Amino acid sequence: MPELPEVETVRRGLQPVMEGANIVKMEVRRKDLRFPFQKDFVARLQGQTVTGLGRRAKYLMADLASGDVLLMHLGMSGSFRVVKDDEQDALGKFHHVRAKDGAHDHVVFHMSSGASVVFNDPRRFGYMKIIARKALEDEPLLRGLGPEPLGNEFDAAMLARACANKKTSLKAALLDQRVVAGLGNIYVCEALFRAHLSPRRSASTLADKKGGPTDHAKRLVEAIHAVLNQAIKAGGSSLRDHRQTNGDLGYFQHSFQVYDREGEKCVSPGCSGIVRRFTQNGRSTFWCPKCQK
Repeated sequence: MPELPEVETVRRGLQPVMEGANIVKMEVRRKDLRFPFQKDFVARLQGQTVTGLGRRAKYLMADLASGDVLLMHLGMSGSFRVVKDDEQDALGKFHHVRAKDGAHDHVVFHMSSGASVVFNDPRRFGYMKIIARKALEDEPLLRGLGPEPLGNEFDAAMLARACANKKTSLKAALLDQRVVAGLGNIYVCEALFRAHLSPRRSASTLADKKGGPTDHAKRLVEAIHAVLNQAIKAGGSSLRDHRQTNGDLGYFQHSFQVYDREGEKCVSPGCSGIVRRFTQNGRSTFWCPKCQK
């Protein structure tokens, strides 16, 4: 499933053709994705101007002039593709093999910017929902989400407070969207490695006896910032389904220091350890037992 860097990459790719543009025409080619489309889905979008395109955790959020917000989730295999309307056979020209099957092009936004935005989703785990902006705080999909890891509010002190009384492992705490929003398995593994912290370490060790941040918390926040910014710059990680809006692969997977490197030598300077994998909370965890403590 795409994590924060992949969703942010998609947002940046869609922004130039959607933000400030009018949705001239909507095509919804099936009744549902993961969930059924709302009965008035097309009516509430068609003719509307997208006043802003943002992101919350792993969700894309399109603000509309009507006061509604279109919430979009990529699911397991969803991707957006931008096609210029002046291209020949516009919706038949694709940038990558997976999207050549038009049967999986489920939603098309025809924008006044001169582009069509196509949502392709073979597995149909993605979804879209229109919500009144005044009702966002009560939206079950968003309610309870923690701070954005790249936002100003997220720092060592906040992370320490969130983990102070937790009895779970450090990795489990970081995957909890109520603690920090948008992090997933790949980037948690990478951040813990860069901070030299064991995924098995108790989350509560991020706080001292007074509830303040320990050096562990400070190192971890710095590592989270670094790995997310690097991944966004690289266009995210393309392991299975993620593509950028122009069809290109992300290439951060070539910069993995620990994820998916089981049996390889640890890349930490001076460390002779070997990367190991074990199952933790139902997910594969990659780590170096020698330098991650």
